[in-house]
Amino acid sequence: MNIKELSPDSSPQASFGAQLRSHREELGMTQDQMAERTGYSPGHISSVETGRKPPTLRFARQVDRVFDTGTKFANLFLDVRASSLLQGFGQYIVEEAKARELRMFEIGIIPGLLQTPEYAAALTTAAVSRGSITEAQADERLRVLANRQRLLARVPAPQLYAILDESCIRRTVGGRRIMVAQLDYLVEVASLPHMTLQVAPYSMGEARSLNLPVYLPVLPDRSVAAYSEGAQQGWFERDPAEVQALLTSYHHLQVEALPQAASVALISKVREDIQ
Repeated sequence: MNIKELSPDSSPQASFGAQLRSHREELGMTQDQMAERTGYSPGHISSVETGRKPPTLRFARQVDRVFDTGTKFANLFLDVRASSLLQGFGQYIVEEAKARELRMFEIGIIPGLLQTPEYAAALTTAAVSRGSITEAQADERLRVLANRQRLLARVPAPQLYAILDESCIRRTVGGRRIMVAQLDYLVEVASLPHMTLQVAPYSMGEARSLNLPVYLPVLPDRSVAAYSEGAQQGWFERDPAEVQALLTSYHHLQVEALPQAASVALISKVREDIQ
């Protein structure tokens, strides 16, 4: 039999297909047997496995039912739907919207939840110019971001903790006018009663305990999820052991970072120095 090689890292759709095939084969199930149990044709299953056809939410839920995998494939479908975003981010934003507390750490750019529309647009415009995303994908990213930012105005508001690497505030995005307005907005949101804002200064050196962007939502049942991100890959995690390791690193970072008053003072100084 000629079995097509899969490239699971090429896209969320390809990852969904690869994991579908892997789980089916682990169960010793043929495509014909799976077709009989899900109500989809063997050809449809083959097309999803090889990435030729995107899954639907109904299909993903049927797969979870047949494989007894809870909501695993339904969650993976969220990544396929959020096609312009990194793998894992579609799952993360569903949990972020439920968060009672949210801890975030960013490097290089202001966290999305705290971006002004102009700052966010400058980033997506640059990505389009580089050919990294299409105009349609840029529009999708901005729509997703606008929906996420409603979290800040939710009643009751979640408790937010944000640590920004110093590179976030020193890297000028969109020119002086946009960056000054962005830094002014950071100072403004730092005054919110449910917001704690800190800067991790360059002087921390090797004491900085996180080297990738990390987001840690605390959910209504008090469980904690985690999302971390590399240049081309995102990882969503619910395993308590994996999440706890990131949470511990975050707590170390909170202790070593500048207090909020000193952080706001540094942001204000950088704002005045922008040429």
